Amino acid sequence: MSNPEIFYNQKLREYENVYQGLRRKLVLSGLLRLTVFLTAAIIVYYTWAEIRLVIPLAALAIFIFIYLVARHSSIQKKCDFYKALIAVNSVELAVLKGDFSGLDPGDRYRDSSHDYSEDIDLFGEKSFFQYLNRTSLQDGSDFLAASLLENSTQFVLEKQRAVQELARLPEWRQEFSALASLVQTEMKAGEISEWMNRHRSFSPRNSLFLTGGFTAVSLILISAYFLGWISGYFPGIWFFTGLVISGRFGKKVSALSENTSRAHNTFEQFYKLILKIETQEFSSFLLREKQGYVTGSSQKASEMLKKLTRYTDALDQRNNLIVRIFGNGLLLWDIRHSFLIEKWIRNHKDQVSGWFDTLAFFDAYNTLGNFSFNHPGYVFPLIQDGDFILKVKAGAHPLIPESQRVSNDYEIKKSEFFIITGANMAGKSTFLRTVSLQLVMGNAGLPICAESAVYNPVRLITSMRTTDSLSKEESYFFSELKRLKFIVEAISREPYFVILDEILKGTNSTDKAIGSRKFVEKLVAKKASGIIATHDLSLCEVAGEYPEVKNYFFDADIKENNLFFDYTLKPGICENMNASFLLKKMEIID
Repeated sequence: MSNPEIFYNQKLREYENVYQGLRRKLVLSGLLRLTVFLTAAIIVYYTWAEIRLVIPLAALAIFIFIYLVARHSSIQKKCDFYKALIAVNSVELAVLKGDFSGLDPGDRYRDSSHDYSEDIDLFGEKSFFQYLNRTSLQDGSDFLAASLLENSTQFVLEKQRAVQELARLPEWRQEFSALASLVQTEMKAGEISEWMNRHRSFSPRNSLFLTGGFTAVSLILISAYFLGWISGYFPGIWFFTGLVISGRFGKKVSALSENTSRAHNTFEQFYKLILKIETQEFSSFLLREKQGYVTGSSQKASEMLKKLTRYTDALDQRNNLIVRIFGNGLLLWDIRHSFLIEKWIRNHKDQVSGWFDTLAFFDAYNTLGNFSFNHPGYVFPLIQDGDFILKVKAGAHPLIPESQRVSNDYEIKKSEFFIITGANMAGKSTFLRTVSLQLVMGNAGLPICAESAVYNPVRLITSMRTTDSLSKEESYFFSELKRLKFIVEAISREPYFVILDEILKGTNSTDKAIGSRKFVEKLVAKKASGIIATHDLSLCEVAGEYPEVKNYFFDADIKENNLFFDYTLKPGICENMNASFLLKKMEIID
């Protein structure tokens, strides 16, 4: 696989060159529009007295000007696209250097009642979500968060294969992300679906016949006038008749136009995103299944959305005074395009939410594929049934810089419980969060920070950061008891991997030691698997009575009045504690 940093630098240079060329074209296009406008104004000024000459010349100038506006808009959109691609690569280079502070921390997804959300730095500043997330759509961000919170052990292999396939498509992923970043969410996907479902059609059922016939008569009358066969009175009367007919639907057309105008850019960009999905050949089951939602019908979703954007574009032209007056007076413009939009809504509104869900899925999985691409040294856990829940070689936490990272080997079997002791700051809590995050990443189909890993998927549940609640008048101790009760009830229903950090901190040491021991014994009796970190060495005695319980520790050495940590997991019980040393070192006590 390509070196990510080399790839991003190469793409950054490539896209910057294209962007600068488009910027020059944009300036020239603006000058050309101005030249055409001024030329047309001069011609109209000097031919004003010749009405039969000035009208066709003015009409020609208007058509040329509209073409140039559309061309300018097309160049501007290309500029925006390449600017977005530049941003995508710039972000990736910054993250590779360890700077992801500007990315979304996902605070809105934090949930203290969740199985593990609050305990493992999943959301918030400097969290795994902030490090991982590259979604561009709000629905994609929601889908990604839900994937991390799902705590499901189903379809892990299918998820892995989807992530692996997307990791191999960096250009496709970047183009998808760039297009998605250009979506203007003035009206969110859910709001669009809701609006379509509650919309009530108002345009006459025979609108196409009515507007087509009216347009034909308009062309005949105007042609007859210019040929000198009739006076201007007849096309004038017909023109005002068109304005009156259009005016009857004015308020309803305005309301429809307001909604379509708000949704237009979303539709336009979604069309391009769906086209990216439709035209890419996928091999993994999960990606092909999701792709089927936009390609499975007789007509592709992109074609249907493109058609809708043409209709909404046309209706939006009513904001142009010339189109609004002459289009309605001669062509019944508003009625015709309102009918086309309403017919589209009737035929496809039930499919729209499925298309939006597909986009959210690919936006989220784009992020997962991007993570895999950025970490070619990470390994996808080998999914196996058997005695082991997790068997890892050189496992470490992905948020710790590689230069500071200390990896560990560990094997955790079913119904096996680790008791981990160690000095303060020796690495116990980091290890708990490393294992927790590996389970979450494994269940989401992500590669983990390790040389090799075997994983038998299991749900995770934790108690590591219990807090008191003043709003509920709950003490810290009572909140912790509720959390422990929550865990016991959960493992009674189905298997979980339990991770605990220094439980029962809210009571005295003797009570804590007795309570912690009884709680671990209860977990062992329920054949639960997991890890508990503690400073209470008496808890390690449980290992002598239950073969399922194993003691491990993180050590600390005091040499030449300095404290040293190796952050290495070792079998046994910690004998060196450092609280008194640190109190003296920091001159808190004598």
